[in-house]
Amino acid sequence: MTAPLLLAIAGSPRRHGNSERLLDACLDGIAEGGANAEKLAVVEYGIEPCDGCNACSSTGECHIRDRMQEVYPLLDAADAIVVASPVFFATVPAALKALYDRCQPYWARRYVLGEPPPERKRPGALLLARGGGDPYGFEAAAITTRSLFAVLGVSYDAELCVSGVDGPRDVDGRPDALAEARRIGAETASRAAR
Repeated sequence: MTAPLLLAIAGSPRRHGNSERLLDACLDGIAEGGANAEKLAVVEYGIEPCDGCNACSSTGECHIRDRMQEVYPLLDAADAIVVASPVFFATVPAALKALYDRCQPYWARRYVLGEPPPERKRPGALLLARGGGDPYGFEAAAITTRSLFAVLGVSYDAELCVSGVDGPRDVDGRPDALAEARRIGAETASRAAR
């Protein structure tokens, strides 16, 4: 039996910051759980935003030809998906939101073109990091991700929300958060193998 493949999406516009450090800890747990993982740093893909043309409602495909065309096969092949993101104005940053919005073809295939839903939902998890001061916390980022997962046929099995990490590597001083991210990775790997 081959090891499951997990797609680990780093959603920050800044590489190797707090949310990506959480994702790296999660990746350690995924490896310990016996799964393989592919890490996708969204900022390196230069994904264009959805232009709302609605072509995918006719074709089931996005007409924009950019590196999102490389992301679709990764989303399709993944046995589980983990997203890590900072929280910007209560939600995910623009680069990650562009990826989310470009998943409109999955919605169109299911709800407009009548493609049946997947037989089995794949496991999913969300890791969020934020500084402080925003009165709206993590809720909008979590709901936005839950919506994406629903369209992709991914269950929302685990969530880690870490506050008070303003500096680029403040999360390194939070061994509890890193340990929890690692545990989530191992558990997600285990779920993907079932």
